[in-house]
Amino acid sequence: MSPAGEPIPLAQPDVGPREEELVLEVLRSGMLSLGPMGPRFERAFADWVGTKHAAAVSSGTAGLHLGLVRAGVGPGDEVITSPFSFISSANCALHAGADVAFADIDPITFNLDPAALEAAITPRTKAIVPVHIFGLPCDIEAISAIAATHGLAVVEDGAEALGAVRQGRKIGTHGSPTIFAFYPNKQMTTGEGGIVTTDDDDVYEDILSLRNQGRADSGAWLEHDRLGWNYRMDDLSAAVGLAQVERLDEILGKRAAVAERYATLLAGLPGVTLPSVVEGDVRSWFVYTVLLEPGVDRNAVIGLLAKRGVASKPYLPSIHLQPLYRARGHREGEFPVSEAISARALALPFFGNLTLEQQERVASELAAVLADPPVL
Repeated sequence: MSPAGEPIPLAQPDVGPREEELVLEVLRSGMLSLGPMGPRFERAFADWVGTKHAAAVSSGTAGLHLGLVRAGVGPGDEVITSPFSFISSANCALHAGADVAFADIDPITFNLDPAALEAAITPRTKAIVPVHIFGLPCDIEAISAIAATHGLAVVEDGAEALGAVRQGRKIGTHGSPTIFAFYPNKQMTTGEGGIVTTDDDDVYEDILSLRNQGRADSGAWLEHDRLGWNYRMDDLSAAVGLAQVERLDEILGKRAAVAERYATLLAGLPGVTLPSVVEGDVRSWFVYTVLLEPGVDRNAVIGLLAKRGVASKPYLPSIHLQPLYRARGHREGEFPVSEAISARALALPFFGNLTLEQQERVASELAAVLADPPVL
């Protein structure tokens, strides 16, 4: 076991000599942005996912925003997404000038419930942002069919799902623009950053322009023919990304191994429900989140684990109950499944280089805390 009192962090990026080598290459080139490293990273990423194009951006949030702008979303429109996600899944609609509507989630997968999604569609609905939460694919086939029936755009939030497979197809290859994110707790990182994948030439060209201040397709220097944003990724970040893509199979394999060990260590632990498995789908392990029994004071459990040197977090608060969305009129009781999961979900330390000894300590400390669990 780890030495007594040595803290175990929640997450940790997996970077090494190859990342350093490519960053140094960029520094020595003198081309820190709009240089050759960005296209090298984009090509490698698109090839790994299996799409024709990949356009790197400054964050996953930026990618979602641009995806909605490209779909024509604007003032007066409504975008439906999941209440159980990181807040950018909803904020991207506000950035585009639209309103946000939520549909409740499936209690097993924690992803959008297609029936709830269809019931939430109104004449103002313009687009859907389905989320592949915690790296488990959503029912993208059903969601895409609903979108096609109602003439709605789909922009997939795959920020947590790089490497996930839905019924034999990688997330990012289902026909709609898909956004991945590279914050340091994700499967791979560029420090900050994101990317948009697509097979559509027109979508790709528009994203390239929109991310670069609306630069004109003519390529003329400093000619801009539309409103755009400075959502570019710099070459230093792209260098880290290229190294990570080169190592991505290894990185994902290490994370899957950590998840498998947790499943063994926590199997049968009273008061804990492990992450779900969907037959035919492959989860890409972003976090390892368990559910505590209803009535257990999850925040007290987090505090007790912290005193024992084990980091943990509530993952995730329901978006509609965040202060920003409460101010927009949302209240408890609107999306009961999401709210119930949010009250019970607990993220444990999880990263590819987490050792067996550290995991054994996490399991032991969690078992000790739950032997006499604090209750609400």
